[in-house]
Amino acid sequence: MRQEFLSQLGDLGKAGQSVHELSITQSIVDAVCERAAGRPVRTVSVRVGMLTAVVPDSMRFCFDLTTAGTVAEGAALEIEQPPGTARCRACSKDFTLADLVLLCPCGSADVEITSGQELQIISMRVG
Repeated sequence: MRQEFLSQLGDLGKAGQSVHELSITQSIVDAVCERAAGRPVRTVSVRVGMLTAVVPDSMRFCFDLTTAGTVAEGAALEIEQPPGTARCRACSKDFTLADLVLLCPCGSADVEITSGQELQIISMRVG
């Protein structure tokens, strides 16, 4: 089983996907399995903001790898991705961030991120 996992992990790197998602997903699976207390996990819902640099497809792939042999094996992973938003300190405007370029439409870089950096387990369904 471990050799198969390492082989798949190698495939993850070859595909150009980040191992960043692997450690995040492993932490999620560890927390879910602990809370499940031996009950089978059917669904895990997470909130992963657009500004976290987490690739949802990579996270799903890692979820399938890290749940193997656990009470969460076969569980569905639901990913909610709130957009990045910020507030400009110069003009007080709230705006959506399309990427990590933190510039207000007014041209100011003096902005405060207000959402999009979330990384939370929202719920899980067991039984």
